[in-house]
Amino acid sequence: MGLPALFRPKLSIKTTSFSLPFYFFSDAFSSRFSSFCRRRHFPQPKQVSLPPPPIPKKIPFQVSAHGITWQDPYHWMSNTNDPDLSDYLRRENSYAEAFMADTHKLQRKLFSEMTSRMPAKISTPPERWGPWLYYQFIPEGKEYPVLYRRSGVEESNWVKTILRYAKRDVGREEILLDWNEIAEQYGYVHVGTCRVSPDHNYLAYTLDVTGSEQFMLQVKDLRSGCIIPKLQVHRVVSLAWAQDSNTLFYTLSDDNQRPFRVLYSKVESNDTDGIPLFTESDSSFCIDMTSTKDGKFITVYIIEAANPSGGLQKIRERVSGVQYFLEHHHGVFYILTNVPLCGNKEWSGENYYLVRCPVEDIQSVNWQNIILPRKDFTIQDMDIFDGFLVLFLSKKGNPTFCSINLPVNIECEHQLEIGELNPWFFPLPSSSCAVTPGSNHDFMTSIFHVVLSSPVMPDIIVNYDMSKRRFSIVQQEEVTGVSCEQDTEPIFGSNHDKEENVQYNESQRWKDFSNSYCCETKEVISQDGTRVPLTILYSRTAWQKGQSPGLLQGYGAYGEVLDKSWCTHRLSLLDRGWVVAFADVRGGGGDSSWHKSGSGLYKQNSIDDFVSCANYLISENFVHRHLLSTIGYSAGSLLLGAAINMCPDLFRAAILKVPFLDICNTLLDDNLPLTVLDYEEFGNPQIESQFECIHSYSPYDNISKGSCYPPMLVTTSLNDSRQIPSQVGVWEAAKWVARVRESTCHACSGSVILKTNMSGGHFGEGGRYAQCGETAYEYAFLLKAMGMSNDDK
Repeated sequence: MGLPALFRPKLSIKTTSFSLPFYFFSDAFSSRFSSFCRRRHFPQPKQVSLPPPPIPKKIPFQVSAHGITWQDPYHWMSNTNDPDLSDYLRRENSYAEAFMADTHKLQRKLFSEMTSRMPAKISTPPERWGPWLYYQFIPEGKEYPVLYRRSGVEESNWVKTILRYAKRDVGREEILLDWNEIAEQYGYVHVGTCRVSPDHNYLAYTLDVTGSEQFMLQVKDLRSGCIIPKLQVHRVVSLAWAQDSNTLFYTLSDDNQRPFRVLYSKVESNDTDGIPLFTESDSSFCIDMTSTKDGKFITVYIIEAANPSGGLQKIRERVSGVQYFLEHHHGVFYILTNVPLCGNKEWSGENYYLVRCPVEDIQSVNWQNIILPRKDFTIQDMDIFDGFLVLFLSKKGNPTFCSINLPVNIECEHQLEIGELNPWFFPLPSSSCAVTPGSNHDFMTSIFHVVLSSPVMPDIIVNYDMSKRRFSIVQQEEVTGVSCEQDTEPIFGSNHDKEENVQYNESQRWKDFSNSYCCETKEVISQDGTRVPLTILYSRTAWQKGQSPGLLQGYGAYGEVLDKSWCTHRLSLLDRGWVVAFADVRGGGGDSSWHKSGSGLYKQNSIDDFVSCANYLISENFVHRHLLSTIGYSAGSLLLGAAINMCPDLFRAAILKVPFLDICNTLLDDNLPLTVLDYEEFGNPQIESQFECIHSYSPYDNISKGSCYPPMLVTTSLNDSRQIPSQVGVWEAAKWVARVRESTCHACSGSVILKTNMSGGHFGEGGRYAQCGETAYEYAFLLKAMGMSNDDK
């Protein structure tokens, strides 16, 4: 079972905001700049005594594929052991520092705004798991959380517990893991996976202290507080406990950082070596491992948790593209799968459906189909409890959840509609953009924890009591300094019809900021006629139609949903009159067809969608035609890079964070970690048709020569290692910047800066104050690029 993941990475429960003057923007501000390219319709940022940008060495290197040959003189940067690379990155950091020198006061101002909105202390409500209450807390002035627990026997009222906790009157409170102590010791901390043993005596977790995203296993005896040294295994990825709380399963990564082997160790044994259990020899697959909610099975194949040495049992023969997700309930497996349905003409095979079978019949072909998706909804995931099955659904693109009483008594042979199972659809705010399940570790509870959020609604922690079919608001982020109204309607409406068993609770209400900030969702017509969702956020008082600057964000890969949850940092832009928009382009989250239509041979759809959303913001006068900027992270920067190549004049500024830009060369090198696994997402360039597609949009290979590119802040990390498919090497950013400077207008390319974290990894620093500093730097860059930094010092 996993550690209670109550603490969210974006470090919520923040307070305060500032109302700052809006600056009216027009084309008549060229006098603020000393460097002006006459071919560009707006000038470059003003610089005083800025040195020339660094020029990296060039080494001839030829690349060939499918009869096409091209030169890549910056290929040498992929050798991260080359001392010239470190020297070049440091020189780029010095150039970036010089470029941003006139924004130091602005950065401090932005940082002060952001930190002032955060409470001195951040805590999460205790979550009961077995005999314990687990919770996290960020002490005053600290960057990172501390994981605590205390006995849940003496105090069942969580309100009294959290009040005692806030007063530090906590009796037998135990500190399980303090991220701050680790960071102080090593200078960096990233805790990957945490698992508490079933008897609650051991905490197993994976730890990276270098930023390389290669994790070491640590097992802590919670009774003595000591780390067990013989279990400090390197390159561990996932963990699962057997029922005896003595046997720990874990996966190891190979030399290419692909999780490929399952081993187990006995915690209370003198043996120092793990016992191999399974090895995946096919480099196109990696191993993930977890346990069922009740802790009775480990799922990689199937391992009985009560008999950990009893070997593996296969579910079905492996078929490319077919997946199975298992949960167990009293001798029955409930399985989400997309395996083809024989004889069903209506089944597209693109989404998941629910089946079940007795444990002893897992290899039988006669699984019982329970629920198939319909045209108006798809099944995304599931959770299971002793008395309830929870289904995560997408209905017309909106997330929703329902619970079904267990056991499910189905004797008929035909599939049922969800409505025939007497479901309870959880009431949700109609404006909610993000619905995130809590940790929900306790198999025996009837309470399902959910975090709800939207761009105008601070995070709400909600408990749904599935037995009573009622809900309660446990906690909502407090934000001061901004006009906030309590909604006059019942807190939770629903996008379901009343006959679908939605229940309302008139006493439950929430606070949001919709009176101060407007959030609209539009449908943008893409190049091929597809309707693309675009979420637009702006201040009701500071925004000026057709005159405001804007920031457009996108991702569009791996089927990931773009995060649109509440973030107080954005207020520093919104209160300055900015529009912040989110483009849910194809390739991102939604049903599997939305993902597939923007991946592989259809990746160009993602790029076209993004460009269409940018043009929509301008044409509909949400932003000034010369004041639109953009930001992308990791694979989302591929989207930006390709869009900038297509339309260099579309954006006034861009931020590309740990960007994936050299996709063609990277995917051609199958010796790079996990490149083979990315073939499923982007295509295999060893196949000519797929190579032609990838090469046609590859940002590094399609830079528009001689064109005027916008100012760009490109950030990366030296230790980024592509441990998972969404990670990228430092050379991707470095090569892009070098080639942009070499190929595009020299007067403009001097405003392209590269900032490298020489110690962190793919996820940056991670602490709450470090995140504020990073965001303040990015916002200062945007304001400078827009010519607004001098007005805001």
